[in-house]
Amino acid sequence: MYNFEFEKPSTIADAVAALGDEDAQALGGGQTLIPTLKQRLASPSALVSLSGIAEMQGVCVEDDGSVAIGGATPHAVVAREAAGSYPALAALAGQIGDPAVRNRGTIGGSVANNDPAACYPAGVLGSGATIVTNTRQIAADDFFEGMFSTALEEGEIITSVRFPVPQAASYQKFLQPASRFALVGVYVARFADGVRVAVTGASEDGVFRWSEAEQALSKEFRADALMGLSINPMNMIGDLHGSKDYRAHLVAVMTKRAVAACL
Repeated sequence: MYNFEFEKPSTIADAVAALGDEDAQALGGGQTLIPTLKQRLASPSALVSLSGIAEMQGVCVEDDGSVAIGGATPHAVVAREAAGSYPALAALAGQIGDPAVRNRGTIGGSVANNDPAACYPAGVLGSGATIVTNTRQIAADDFFEGMFSTALEEGEIITSVRFPVPQAASYQKFLQPASRFALVGVYVARFADGVRVAVTGASEDGVFRWSEAEQALSKEFRADALMGLSINPMNMIGDLHGSKDYRAHLVAVMTKRAVAACL
């Protein structure tokens, strides 16, 4: 690990100012960044911890019924505090990693990192959430741009994520037992105006919406509505844990399970 300065601001404004320094990098829970630093794959001049910013912590229900989660809120807190207002999202948070990861990792860090097998991107995209930063609001459909790539600009911080609460939702995860990342994870959310289906862990391009399944389920919300639908395996991830064809098959299986859980 290379030497670096460490700062822990108490306000968003101070954090933004600190990130203005050359090569400074934001630090959420550090579940990806710290191992990267240990392997000397990154060498920021300074780490700016967001964990001390009170206004970026916690879960609350907005006046319009949406659920707002501070960007520095750990997964374990979401699993506990969102259980009453958005159970499916709380259940997703409770499946992330192990207790150590859930108590350190944050929603903002996970969404900003956009690991292709992470759980939160599926929940954010499947819910049609809004990512709020220190400068703007970004719709989930415009935020995720590919593997480890997002619409965030240099020095921009995710201050909160706002979730509209669907009529029914479920996240079904086929986990890779060693890493506890999703080999395939599917988030299904049913709203009054239609259904959203988001898939993580499967595609080389990261999280994506399965539009064919959304159309079928919006017409008839039952698992049988997905009969005959399949994912093209061409852009799926293929590795020692599962081939492209296997992951494509799992997408359909986990989507059906999510619909069944919603019902």
